[in-house]
Parts: sequence; structure tokens; C-alpha cells
Amino acid sequence: MDTVARFLYEFLSQFFSGIEMIIMGFVEGIKNIFSIQTYMDIINHYKGDFSMPEWVVVALAIFLLVLVIGIIVLLVFLVLKKYLKLRRNVAKEEELLEEVNSLNNQVTNLIKEKDEILAMKTSGSGLRTGQLATETVGGGDIAGDIEDSEEENNEDVEIIGSRFSKLIEVDNEYAHYKQKDYKNSFTLEEFCHKFRHFAAYKLKLYYTPKMIRLFVSAIASTKLVILQGISGTGKTSISLAWGKFVKHPSCVASVQPSWRDRTDIFGYLNEFTKRFNETDFLRYLYTAGYTDEIFTVILDEMNLARVEYYFAEMLSILEMHDTSEWLIEIVQSSQPSDPKKLVGGKLKIPPNAWYIGTINNDDSTFMVTDKVYDRAMPIDINEKGVAFEAEPTEALDVNYSYLDNLFNQAMIDHAMSDEILDKIEKMDDYVIAHFRVAFGNRIVKHMKKFVPVYVACGGDEVEGVDYFLAKKILRKFEGLNLSLIRDEIDGYIEFLDENFGKGAMKECIEFLLRLKKM
Repeated sequence: MDTVARFLYEFLSQFFSGIEMIIMGFVEGIKNIFSIQTYMDIINHYKGDFSMPEWVVVALAIFLLVLVIGIIVLLVFLVLKKYLKLRRNVAKEEELLEEVNSLNNQVTNLIKEKDEILAMKTSGSGLRTGQLATETVGGGDIAGDIEDSEEENNEDVEIIGSRFSKLIEVDNEYAHYKQKDYKNSFTLEEFCHKFRHFAAYKLKLYYTPKMIRLFVSAIASTKLVILQGISGTGKTSISLAWGKFVKHPSCVASVQPSWRDRTDIFGYLNEFTKRFNETDFLRYLYTAGYTDEIFTVILDEMNLARVEYYFAEMLSILEMHDTSEWLIEIVQSSQPSDPKKLVGGKLKIPPNAWYIGTINNDDSTFMVTDKVYDRAMPIDINEKGVAFEAEPTEALDVNYSYLDNLFNQAMIDHAMSDEILDKIEKMDDYVIAHFRVAFGNRIVKHMKKFVPVYVACGGDEVEGVDYFLAKKILRKFEGLNLSLIRDEIDGYIEFLDENFGKGAMKECIEFLLRLKKM
């Protein structure tokens, strides 16, 4: 044993002495590197032999040595700093993992509590395994299958509900609804008269006969009407009055600056809850699809966000001639529990709904683009109404189909005359030649709807053409270089007086003169 002990001592001593030498050598090396006294002794020993140029070399050597030592110290510092930061990150990750584990345990406990509640509900309702369970949501029965559990002495109850609670409520409300025929017999002129006096008598809102004609004609010619002008002139009020007049209060959608796409007006499917966040806008349109009555959506302050962003799909859909193609995708796939009128995840936009946007042009709003204006009918409301003695007038029950037939009949009975169409064609050529602005087929088609209805409402044909051209065509001049077209304006006014009669195109001339002053 003594021999083995001596062997092990000598054998391992060789190893550990080597390690000791390495450590001591490292420590001695560090001492030598930072031994300032030694450096000073060397310098003192040789300083008497140095010439001036040699002292420059000595100074350079001292500088380089200090620089190298400084770099070494900096590198050691950075390595230590990175190591400590890494350790802190590892510690944070460990804390997060512990927190995630804690949350997972809480979720597990909540699921267990939910299962216990469902089991209590099942036993309390007297349901047996495999029996069909129903749950009433908004007045309707939502069926769910209760399947046998593979675990002993346990029962799982699956209750399937619709992800569209508001639309299901509408389905239940209109489950036994029958279309109503109100036996309407009024003319468009009588309709405008009643609307004007209703607004004044019931709501103390006063509008000129021309303003009412313009409003009804705009509705006849397009589904999107834009009311613009200074604040406080009754843009929103006339829209609300219209909804009350036809006995279907308007749905007000207050546009927010954050709106970017159609989900802001229709809602969206919450992937976490698997429920659809339905907006009042969506519910209102869905309800309109059940009836033959008039519905109105007010896009209040519609240019607080870019209209062509959140309303882009609606602009395209409402442009289609065939209303059976007015479909918009609400969800990507359908489920058996979805609302009745949501077919394949798509909603048919009802033709009996109109969209009225109000605009205040100021620094806080976006400019409405030509794409939107070309598809809408703008109406300027810049004057407060003058009070008058109104006839006692009540709201009307109006069938959409009857009003739509009046619009279509007006386009036949009061179709624009060939003489007016020839003058408009000449005007188109003149505007192209002098201002490089063209009408386009969409605008001409739009005008052929607007002007006849304006005449049927009691207006004059030239007056209707004048207003339409001023708001739909001359409005484009604002985007031109005014300094280049200013000299052309007087000639254009002379052209209008010559072709349509002296001062007949009052709206156009007033716009041109105002443009000239800018």
C-alpha cells in the first residue's frame, strides 16, 4: 500500500503541479503586464543614452503599449458584460417559462370547472347520454348533439350555437313575416311635398322645394348620396328626417379615422372566441333583406377615413347592374347554424337600402377622390332653411317596389329630350377641347336617371341638368391648374349662355365665377 500511495502522490502531483504552474504563470504574466515600476526602471536605466529622435521612438512605444493594454482591458470588459446580459436573459426566460406553466395550470383548472358546470347543467335538465339537447338563443332553438363519452361514469354535452347572435335574432323576429302592400298611390311630386312638410311640421327642419327634389332625385339615380357643405346646415338632419318619414329610422354609422377596410363596417370573426363581432350596420342591412320597405344608412363624417378603403367593395358591388350579383363575403366558409340569409358565407346586399354620407371639408378630413364622386351623387347644403307654415303631415308607410317603379316610370315619361342631349354632347366636346376633361359613359347614364326624376318631382329639365353638371363635371375643374384655365372660363360661360339660354345654367356659371376668383 505504501508503494501505491507514493505512486499516486508522484503521479497526480505531476498533473496538479502543471496546473499550478499554468495558474501561477498566468498570474505572473498579468503582474508583468501591469508592472508599472518595472517599466519605469527600464526607462530610467536607458534614459541617459537616448538622443532626441530616440526619445520620439520611446514615446511611441509607450503609447502603443498603453493602447494595447487598454484594448485588452476593453475586450475583457465587453466579454464580461455580454456574459452577464446573457445570464439575465436566461433568468428571464426561466421566469417566463414558470409563468407559462402557471397559466397552463390555471387554464386546466378553468376547463375542469367548465366541465363540472356542464355536467351539473346536463344532470339538472334530465338529459341522457346520446340525447338531443337544445338551447334557446334570442328566441330560437340551437340544437347540439350529446355523444357518449369514452370515459367511464362521465358525460360530455356539446351545445352548438350560432356565431351570429344578432342576425339569428333577426331571423327569429321575421320567421313568420309577410311582405306588406301599403297600397301607395302618391306621385313623386306629392311625395316630395309630403316629405318637406313632414320635416317642417314634425321635426322643425326647413328645406326648400328644390333641396327636397335634389335629395329624392339623387336617391333615384344612385345608392350612394354625398351631402357636403358647412357645418350646421342640416346634412345629417335631412338624412335622419328621411328615415323617420318612411318609418324606418336611419342607421347611423359614425366613421372613425382608424377605419381601413370593410371589417370596420361589417364586423369580423373573432378567431379566439369563434364568434362574429356583428355591427349595427350589418344587422340593419340583414333586416332590410326581409322587407319591401326603405332603409337608410348614414355614414356620418364619411371622409374622416378614406372612403375608398373601408367602402371599396360596396362601391364596386353597387355599380353592378344585376342586383342578384350584389354579394359580399362576410365569412370564408358557412356553418349549419349560420343565419338563413347568409348563404355560403356571403350576404346579398338588399336593393332597398341607401347610403348617405355627410362631409365636412376641413383639415381633419381626407379629400374624397374622383372614384367615389363618380359613383355617388353629391349635394351641396350651404344654406340654413327658412321657416314656413307647414301642413300637418304624418310619416308614410312606403313600399320600396312602388317607389322604385315611380323612379323607373319617370325615366320613361320624362326622358331627357334629344335637344338637351345634343347640347350636352356639344358641351362635352367643348370641355374636352378647352379643359381636357371628359364626361364618361357612367356620368351620362347617371344623368339620364337623375334629370327625369327631378322633372317628375316638379323641377325643370334645364335646372336639373345645370345642377348635375355643376356637381359632377365642373367639380373636376378644381383639380386643374387654375392659372392655365382662368382665361378659358369666360368663353365657357358664353358657350353655356348661347346653347342653354342666357343665365339658364345658373349653378354652372356661379361655380365657374367662383373658380375664377380663386
